[in-house]
Amino acid sequence: MESPHASSAEKPSPRNANPSSPSPSPSSRLWRPAAQRNIRNQWSKLLSGKDRWFSAASEGRNHATSLVNAYLSCRYMPHMDLGVLKGMPRIREKACEKLTLKQELYCGKLLSSYKDMVAVVSDLVKASKSMRCFIKGSAASSLIQFSDTSGDMSDPGDGGGIPVFTHFSISEFENLVQEIVEMFELELSLKRLIVVELLSINEKEVIGEQIDVSSWQTELYLGEFDNLQMIGLLSEESFLPLPSRLKDRNSNDNFIGRSCHQRSSEILQVYLTTWLADVNIDVNRIAEIFSIIEEEIQVKLS
Repeated sequence: MESPHASSAEKPSPRNANPSSPSPSPSSRLWRPAAQRNIRNQWSKLLSGKDRWFSAASEGRNHATSLVNAYLSCRYMPHMDLGVLKGMPRIREKACEKLTLKQELYCGKLLSSYKDMVAVVSDLVKASKSMRCFIKGSAASSLIQFSDTSGDMSDPGDGGGIPVFTHFSISEFENLVQEIVEMFELELSLKRLIVVELLSINEKEVIGEQIDVSSWQTELYLGEFDNLQMIGLLSEESFLPLPSRLKDRNSNDNFIGRSCHQRSSEILQVYLTTWLADVNIDVNRIAEIFSIIEEEIQVKLS
């Protein structure tokens, strides 16, 4: 089935680009080779980042599954039929202690995977903001230097809107990359919600102890909020993470005021399934975008 995103009326492609694009000036002809190199480099970074994301997300799901299994085993231990082991002194307590240690281990590994995903999205955002190529120095000089930041407020870094290769201008490349970045930003926010819920499991309730409960407002690792701010997932007013939402839907912050309660095995399974589904990421559309880009830049990225 054709992706709803693939409408030629909405998305640029090498076949429907605007034929009335500006003619290149002499300075633009000097700008174009550097811009082409930069575009290829940035899209190569985007592809690498995409692959890193799915690797980190897969590891995170494995750690989350192990954490949930250890939690449920510990929780149901008092009611388990231990068979021939039931006569051993403190067998249930010792088993719960071991399972609690496993939960702590998998909590750390899950958090590490989440941190990796934050780093990936941060790199995707950086690449998306690095599509432009700015002329450094006078265009009349015999040596033209190029920079990733503008030293001249009159230089927008887009070569005057001319096609960088055959059809796409800088802004068209930026529109496509922003479509990809938005998917990963939304999915990162949703996965953070699941991480917060899993880390807040009261892992020592079986032996009558209490632990600190994480919340949406808690920084999960040192520097996390600074990273989220760079990505655009932190509120400028409250300096707290923006509420999670699904693509094309408004945010819902009802979960922020939630009370701590036992999670049923069914709820935990929903968390794991949602994690696995990558519900905000349209893999077919991403593959289509990269195919369009490869056709335009005449380079096989993968």
